Amino acid sequence: MSRTAITGVRVFDGESLSEPTAVVIDGETISADTAVDSADVVIDGEGATLLPGFIDTHAHPRTREQLDAAARAGITTIFDLGSPDLDTVRALRAETGVPDLRSAGHVASGPGSMFIEKVGMPASTGVTGPDDAARFVADRKADGSDLIKIIIEDPKFPGSKPLDTATIAALVSAAHEAGYLTVAHVVSTFTLRQALDAGVDIVTHAALGGEPDDEARALIARNGTVIIPTLGMMHGIVETVGGRLLMKIIGALVPAARMDYRFAEATVRAFRDEGSRVLVGTDANDNANVPHQVPFGESLHDELGRLVAAGLTPVEALRGAGSAAADVYGLDDRGRIRAGLRADLVLVDGDPTDDISASRRIRGVWIGGARVVEVASAHR
Repeated sequence: MSRTAITGVRVFDGESLSEPTAVVIDGETISADTAVDSADVVIDGEGATLLPGFIDTHAHPRTREQLDAAARAGITTIFDLGSPDLDTVRALRAETGVPDLRSAGHVASGPGSMFIEKVGMPASTGVTGPDDAARFVADRKADGSDLIKIIIEDPKFPGSKPLDTATIAALVSAAHEAGYLTVAHVVSTFTLRQALDAGVDIVTHAALGGEPDDEARALIARNGTVIIPTLGMMHGIVETVGGRLLMKIIGALVPAARMDYRFAEATVRAFRDEGSRVLVGTDANDNANVPHQVPFGESLHDELGRLVAAGLTPVEALRGAGSAAADVYGLDDRGRIRAGLRADLVLVDGDPTDDISASRRIRGVWIGGARVVEVASAHR
């Protein structure tokens, strides 16, 4: 196995930034032996920062090209939070030299929901009631899903086909009994409260019509609920959907349907203030049937910037794409730079713990020790 040494580099190990040091990649892992003399390749890391590979906790990849774009942006692990085409997911999992892909597979929604009628989920993913929850979870286990995603729609939104509160709770219970984490798609303060009441582990998206009230904040603190706010997606929805005449009319009649990006930012601050973890997820997709398409790769850096603008420190944002994401999803072999862990690494010019925009200045990316983005190096 080849050994690569990165010298004179400051290391953000997932928690804090070191003084200049050396990191050695030995095969697929980070070596405890930092001797440079035995390295096959030496990279001068002066002026650069080495980070754990970024984890995009919410995306919907469908092609090898999308995974390649993610890798070029420093993403080394991707969570697909819902796909109607399991064969595509399985094929992408088998690809090499691309981010490690985990998937929720098919998502739970109400019978006849938009996710079935427009996004393409099978009709069988419509959960008919609490007694149907165990069947849905068993189906996902048979499919090889890594987690369970639940779509929580607001009944006040025109055209919605929502799951009722009892069914949501039954899905969470069945998933937990089967050893799964649960992620809930929420679209409003009402659906957020439903997710919190049901004990969902993670909520994704942030409401655009309001922010968590005191009771919701108390539940966030008590439950330790995690959020993937997908701020880039929320901003895109405000820009592309919120400006439509029909949505303006609906918003005037239905307060919950009004869209203001400032509420999404306020939701991030609420979760942070209650001690919850805020993860980085882009909702990258190319599906014309969803409200907004988000590009793969660079959108992760946009998300980091938006989270900092919303009130997180750069270190907190980086943890949300690294150590915190790994902890929440139970990935104990990555998300940090530590001897024995997977060599999922990103080398960037500058210091993103001080200036988050430095995360974009990528000099090198390694996935499982394999270099997928070239950097200048000295070969022995």
